[in-house]
Amino acid sequence: MPALRCEVTAQAFLNYCVIERGLADNSIAAYRRDLDKFSQFLTDDDLHKVTGETITEFEASLRISGMSDGSINRVLSTLRSFFKYVTQEFTVPNPTLDTHSKKTHRRLPKALSIAEIVSLIEASHRESDVITLRDRAMIELLYSSGARVSELVGINLNDISIMESADGSVTTLKLRGKGSKERLVPLGSFATAAIDDYKVRLRPMLSAKNSKTNPALFLNSRGGRITRQSAWTIVLKAADAVGLAGKVSPHVFRHSYATHLLDGGADIRVVQELLGHASVTTTQIYTLITIDKVRESYSMSHPRA
Repeated sequence: MPALRCEVTAQAFLNYCVIERGLADNSIAAYRRDLDKFSQFLTDDDLHKVTGETITEFEASLRISGMSDGSINRVLSTLRSFFKYVTQEFTVPNPTLDTHSKKTHRRLPKALSIAEIVSLIEASHRESDVITLRDRAMIELLYSSGARVSELVGINLNDISIMESADGSVTTLKLRGKGSKERLVPLGSFATAAIDDYKVRLRPMLSAKNSKTNPALFLNSRGGRITRQSAWTIVLKAADAVGLAGKVSPHVFRHSYATHLLDGGADIRVVQELLGHASVTTTQIYTLITIDKVRESYSMSHPRA
């Protein structure tokens, strides 16, 4: 029986994930890193020789290296997907059938207060620096739409449109989420105004710096599409200016968006749709934040709490 090399088969699996499953670049990159770790661990990279014991030993090596339970669970999930593909495509037993992820304590996502959000937005724009028109528009959009940073940088000019409804017109934004799934979300008036200001006063200047027309909404100083790393740096710079650097993460606006919607009485199913969650169970994690706030207020206010 010819050897089934791990590295070659892993590349075939990644191609399958791109073409057949439509996974995003970030997901593919994470899969690649996990499979590279596994390939480097194997003393014999013939997948015919991989057993359940091999997987157990690999998991142990990750734990010894100091990797967290959450990260190990992610690697094991990658291996389960990989070997499911291998089993379907080749006559190889699945060595991950008895592999189970370890339960981890799920940390609640941290949300900023409305006042902190406003201070961040204000800190992102300085009248003396026209480039900050873009920065303010980006932060306004993140909070107004609940977009992931990876979704933000993928937004094109024609993804923003105005839709008419019985109650008047509303600005909508098309976002491309995980697995290339698209969703429409409304944009608030503050975000719409900030984006319009950026599009009129700054974007044409940035676009002129590149000989090729770029459809991206947010451009860098060379007229190209802004990257995830640059977008995150912009957010961190604004956070640092108002003393919030330690409280800010790439998803903090998304977490704050969901929490503030639920605090304001939004239906959890609506929030699920706006966030692009496949299951309402994922969205329910945000209700725990609200419950914690209620419990804290009760404990501080009730005479017999």
